[in-house]
Amino acid sequence: MVEKTVSADTSTLATLRNLWPYMWPADRADLRARVTWATLLLVVAKLTLVAGPYFFKWATDALAGGFKTPPPLPSFMLAPVMLVVAYNVLRLVQLGFNQLRDALFARVGQHAVRQLAFRTFVHMHQLSLRFHLERRTGGLSRIIERGTKGIETIVRFIMLNTAPTILEFALTAGIFGFTYGWKYVAVVAITVWLYVWFTVKASDWRISIRRDMNDSDTDANTKAIDSLLNFETVKYFTNERMEAERFDRSMARYEVAATKTWTSLGWLNFGQGVIFGLGTVVVMCMSALEVQAHTQTVGDFVFINAMLVQLSVPLNFIGFIYREIRQGLTDIEHMFDLLDVPQEIVDKPDAKPLTVGAGKVEFRDVHFSYDPNRKILKGVSFEVPAGKTVAIVGPSGAGKSTISRLLFRFYDVQSGQVLIDGQDIRDVTQDSLRAMLGMVPQDTVLFNDTIAYNIRYGRVGASEEEVRKAAELAQIGPFIEKLPDGYKSMVGERGLKLSGGEKQRVAIARTILKAPPILMLDEATSALDSHTEQEIQAALDLVSKGRTTIVIAHRLSTVISADEIIVLKDGQIAERGTHVELMRKRGLYASMWDRQREATEAEERLRLAREGDELGVIVRRRTSEVKDFSA
Repeated sequence: MVEKTVSADTSTLATLRNLWPYMWPADRADLRARVTWATLLLVVAKLTLVAGPYFFKWATDALAGGFKTPPPLPSFMLAPVMLVVAYNVLRLVQLGFNQLRDALFARVGQHAVRQLAFRTFVHMHQLSLRFHLERRTGGLSRIIERGTKGIETIVRFIMLNTAPTILEFALTAGIFGFTYGWKYVAVVAITVWLYVWFTVKASDWRISIRRDMNDSDTDANTKAIDSLLNFETVKYFTNERMEAERFDRSMARYEVAATKTWTSLGWLNFGQGVIFGLGTVVVMCMSALEVQAHTQTVGDFVFINAMLVQLSVPLNFIGFIYREIRQGLTDIEHMFDLLDVPQEIVDKPDAKPLTVGAGKVEFRDVHFSYDPNRKILKGVSFEVPAGKTVAIVGPSGAGKSTISRLLFRFYDVQSGQVLIDGQDIRDVTQDSLRAMLGMVPQDTVLFNDTIAYNIRYGRVGASEEEVRKAAELAQIGPFIEKLPDGYKSMVGERGLKLSGGEKQRVAIARTILKAPPILMLDEATSALDSHTEQEIQAALDLVSKGRTTIVIAHRLSTVISADEIIVLKDGQIAERGTHVELMRKRGLYASMWDRQREATEAEERLRLAREGDELGVIVRRRTSEVKDFSA
């Protein structure tokens, strides 16, 4: 238990150290000035607050029969009405200082939120593809969301609540000790210590409940986002009830944890009330006895009560503040944990921009595996001459798509080299590498924005005319022009408002706009029907003309004209050559070709049979109509 506490304290201190540069930014003198002024206002506000009860005490003494010793005030201020007015004016002044302090600190807190959120967002994009494939988007977004809110919590409660409460207690203890003696200080200190001890213990217990509630909330949010992102799949298999039940199970766990959270809060508040109430009873009884003994005035009795009431206000929130601070620190810690995830793919310190002349691509004895126990590529070597097209085909799992990921350097090879114009891609910057590569993937996912935005994503600074020209070359211009909003038409979540062929054309237009010297086509037509495939293939041929092109293909009919076809099997090159050469070998490629041809012919026979059946129905109907007419 001790080790766990030490570990938690160490983690908390580490989180606060990580957060400090955002609260005291070295490059923002204006924000540091705001922190300084806010701190000064905090002190002034608390001094004003503890001064207020003195006027309440003097007003009470004045109304109770006069002063034993006149307070150090001008004579016109000694009237009870003036003292009451002064007491309330001080309360208003203290409130004004607090609000001004909060306003000054607001920009500091929001700047910290923005900077840390921005840093996290950038870091997420710098992490490897492996990281994003293993993480759940819903859960990740929840961590970032809670982390940014956690910063606001820490700023608000530590700087604007906890620090003022500590200062107020110190001033109250000093006043009691100086004016009424150490016994009062001892009772108040014991009361506050018991109050804080109970609050911390109860809050720690509640934090574990709150953590269960957050985990259930994250799980429910992950399931909801995952289900909605796969809306079509859910509909295909009529699994709405199953998805609803999965979500409800997560929400049921959230319900139980949330109920425990609110129940435990009731016990926390009750315990706090009992402890502070007992302490107040003891102090007030001590003062009442001294009033009876004439060693204190009624004003002293009222003053002590007013000071305790003032102290109880921030203490009433200490459980909430402690819980929120601990939760905020936990949430920020999770965000910092994300920031501590190392980049798997990093540029070398001396990495230079890639310079592409001819655009020759070479894989030289490449070995790669996602998992050490399962090799994907085993000594693959091939060359794509500048301006030529090389197709890579093979059975599923042969390692075709891995080649595209290695070329874009989403992963680094375990051994061997990937070269562009003789430059190892590990020796150049990732930005310059990807700027020279274009990709038309099998499954084009579009941003939930306009068609123009998605096309312009290939080159953000492109003009409207360049966007239109790219769309025309991709053979999607006429379709866009017919839409009610034209290029401003929204494509929907992941482009769901467009068909597969339309999305592919947008992807092609985007690549045309980027105009890369090296092009990668990763099964860009495998998900399309034969007619659409032919149209898209014509657009792809136009895009790849004069460019170094690597085609990863499922349908062999799309790579007949390739300058070379490489057949992968079990992570190795089984065959290579032109279509004609490979067909003559009667090896793996020829068998794949025969199977696809047989499947295509079967589909064609089925289509003709259906058309024949439809034609027969029409003929029989017309014949029947003629007979009826003759009759």
